[in-house]
Amino acid sequence: MRHRWFILVAVLLLVMVGGAVAAFAYDSSRDDVIAEGVTIAGVDVGGMKTEQARRVVRRELQEPLERPIAVFRGTQRFRLSAHDAGVKADVEGMVEEALQESREGSIFSRVARDITGGEEDAQVSARVHYSTDAVERLVDRVEKRLNRPARDAEVDFPSLEKVKEQKGRRVRAAVLQQRVAQALTVPGVARRVKAPVRVVEPNVTQDQLADKYPVVLVADRDNFKLRLYRDLQLQREYTVAVGALGFDTPAGLYHIQNKAVDPAWSVPNSDWAGELAGTVVPGGTPQNPLKERWLGIYDGAGIHGTDQTYSLGTAASHGCIRMAIPDVIELYDQVPVGAPIYIA
Repeated sequence: MRHRWFILVAVLLLVMVGGAVAAFAYDSSRDDVIAEGVTIAGVDVGGMKTEQARRVVRRELQEPLERPIAVFRGTQRFRLSAHDAGVKADVEGMVEEALQESREGSIFSRVARDITGGEEDAQVSARVHYSTDAVERLVDRVEKRLNRPARDAEVDFPSLEKVKEQKGRRVRAAVLQQRVAQALTVPGVARRVKAPVRVVEPNVTQDQLADKYPVVLVADRDNFKLRLYRDLQLQREYTVAVGALGFDTPAGLYHIQNKAVDPAWSVPNSDWAGELAGTVVPGGTPQNPLKERWLGIYDGAGIHGTDQTYSLGTAASHGCIRMAIPDVIELYDQVPVGAPIYIA
């Protein structure tokens, strides 16, 4: 009886050893075979040997990623080749990871899985490298071409016609960089990327121009006129005298710099001033030609009154704009410091 049990145990041991040897041999024969159900970047490589998997992944993943990227906005186009972007798929690393996933577990679990037609639920993500510097340079190019500052509505001097505002735009650089990176590295993502932009609103619209220019002066030297505008509408027109030949009233856009009642006159140190050259004539005196009011414009030139009313309508001053005394008094209270004056 004991002899029979010994034989039975021996047979069982032989069967187990034989099965283990067979299992080991079977498993060893598949040490470079990827299990069914394994994918690499969405490519099914189940049942393939590693060399075959490398070829398939190169064809299905790397080759499409080698096509150039195109960024566009309207008619503008910007191109980045895979070579310039330094795109490289780590095929070897992805296949090695897929094989490691296939070899998880014990020898017996692997053999049982393969013999019964089981699958390994494993997805290996794409491993794609690229040059971030190249992408940043592309985004810089797009920004330089597409960025446009907003343009405020303006007044065209001296006509005071309104120039319409214009919206600006700015490339959303961080978003664009992210989208280009996805196009370079993620299989199936379109290789054409629309540049994302945000609209930049102007600070001043046409409707707001009157608020920006509540008071404007326009000096017309050719016609010896000074015009006062409120909210860009003509309020008054005054006859004035302007600079004589060689003492021209300065042309261009300026702003009222200062104001004074009965201003003192700092006489220029010039031959035409005679014995008063370099002196200061007190305000309100008969010798002071500035008369009653002063609105400074630029470099000693300004608007002031005169009792030489015969000079109005001529080029007679030493650079200033002369007005009749009642007119300059009236103007003085209506024009604040900082108001623009355009001298045409």
